[in-house]
Amino acid sequence: MATRKPPHPAPPAQAPITKTFPVGWDELHRNARALAWRLLDRGPWQGIVAVTRGGLVPAAIVARELDIRLVDTICIASYDDRTQGHPIVLKPVEGDGKGWLIIDDLVDTGSTARVVRDMLPKAHFATIYAKPAGRPLIDTYITEVSQDTWILFPWDLDLQHAPPIAGTRSAR
Repeated sequence: MATRKPPHPAPPAQAPITKTFPVGWDELHRNARALAWRLLDRGPWQGIVAVTRGGLVPAAIVARELDIRLVDTICIASYDDRTQGHPIVLKPVEGDGKGWLIIDDLVDTGSTARVVRDMLPKAHFATIYAKPAGRPLIDTYITEVSQDTWILFPWDLDLQHAPPIAGTRSAR
């Protein structure tokens, strides 16, 4: 499938990251289940569209909790590690989204969410985490985090020694 670059302006400038927020598997699972509880009475849903890659795990949990068997993906590349670029649609989804639930892990600047919204304007868009710049583009979320916080998802983490927090003050 050919990639296409949507005709959107450059993404909003990413706020300088001053904090990190590590999220473990247990916390992600709890928050995805909380999202499912919020969405339960807003259905019924024809299916879920997971925004890859971050929305895959939350979408699987929400699909299980809401007993949704039809799960599709919209594949968008917008980050290279911690650098956000122009969103590139690798795999679109047909239709206008009516009756569908879009799931992603996070809405940050709104750059990716804007592309998804343009493609599926009638879908219900839900994320676990929302930052202020992107929050207006989604319908439902669980936790708001500040724009200057980088969320470290479980799939981005490696278990290793960490120095005590008090020791990091002297390093500044």
